[in-house]
Amino acid sequence: MKTGGQLIVDALEANGVNRVFCVPGESYLAVLDALHDSKIETVVCRQEGGAAMMADCHGRLTGKPGICFVTRGPGATNASPGIHIARQDSIPMILFIGQIAQKAREREAFQEVDYRAFFGPIAKWATEIEDAARIPEILTRAFSVATSGRPGPVVIALPEDMLTSLVDAPAALPSAPVETRPGEAELAQFETLLAKAKRPIAILGGTRWGEQAVADMQEIARNWSLPVGVEFRRQMLFDHLDENYAGDVGIGINPKLGDYIKGSDLVLLVGGRFGEMPSSDYTLLKSPYPDQQLVHIHPDTSELGRVYRPTLAINASPAAFAQAFSSRKPKTAPAWAEQTKQLHADYLKWSTPPQTGPGAVQMGWIATILLGIGGSLLAGLVTTRGQADFNRAGCLASIIGGIALIFVGRLLGIGG
Repeated sequence: MKTGGQLIVDALEANGVNRVFCVPGESYLAVLDALHDSKIETVVCRQEGGAAMMADCHGRLTGKPGICFVTRGPGATNASPGIHIARQDSIPMILFIGQIAQKAREREAFQEVDYRAFFGPIAKWATEIEDAARIPEILTRAFSVATSGRPGPVVIALPEDMLTSLVDAPAALPSAPVETRPGEAELAQFETLLAKAKRPIAILGGTRWGEQAVADMQEIARNWSLPVGVEFRRQMLFDHLDENYAGDVGIGINPKLGDYIKGSDLVLLVGGRFGEMPSSDYTLLKSPYPDQQLVHIHPDTSELGRVYRPTLAINASPAAFAQAFSSRKPKTAPAWAEQTKQLHADYLKWSTPPQTGPGAVQMGWIATILLGIGGSLLAGLVTTRGQADFNRAGCLASIIGGIALIFVGRLLGIGG
């Protein structure tokens, strides 16, 4: 016999969780008691929004669900921005919320909220555990939902009387991840489209990438002299100094890159949704029928054809596609090789910061100083340009043992 709180922690351990983020609250004391006896590291935060952002950051870095615990009512609503961001950025995450006792439900008990209704529109799945014996089942499903297809956040409410109840339940087992791979026919069709193109470009985005997938994608770009752009908040997916790199496709896009995408005859969209930000408010590709031939690769079938009708839709994760296509090479030298070199030269010119500009803070000068420092400081430097990202920047800096350099309005903040 175990309490619901113990079963929650057992399921986390079974799924390889080694760190959770929380703001402690009386509504889930049984979980906190079980965490005290667990090897899982418990990171206590000062505010629920920060805890949720840190769990989001953990999911971004590892590809495994970031785990967050908050208390009911205001604790849950404070965490909601982290859920919204994780959903829009396709980040695996599980938020556990302490809930009122079931006997007090629908009496407008202290800080009572219907979390299925509140989080339903912004989470990938929102539920409540009413029977502690079902904890292994529901948590196995939660880990699967958070990581499969298009990853996203799961929200689970935990009634306090359920957490303290003693039940018999099966030992938790880890969820089995599902990989989606491209078929040979689809790969051959894409190869034919690419070989016939005159002005192609690849745009990388989304999640479910890894170090090997990034390397495989770089191999594809080099084999085919393919220009590569990266979506908003996905700059880490391609080496910016590689001669095939064309720039970031997001806010304030290089006008020359924007014009090239509009005039391209083949767009390879790998992993991303190409939403409002990377599409420049849906102007780079026309919805629902783009002027360009579109090959859209995504692990979730619900995203294929959702906004843009693709010429070829491939239901596969970015990692699986990159691995499968990396061994294919063109039969003749690509006709667009010189265009790729020019796009990279345009990127280098566009990304070089000016030494002077309006205002008292000269960012070009600051960038020059930081580049001149080099060495170990630059290797561990994490920068962010707005207060919406400062929690994640601080979390990342603490994990890698670096420094977070945070620009908020007119203020410059540095945290270690």
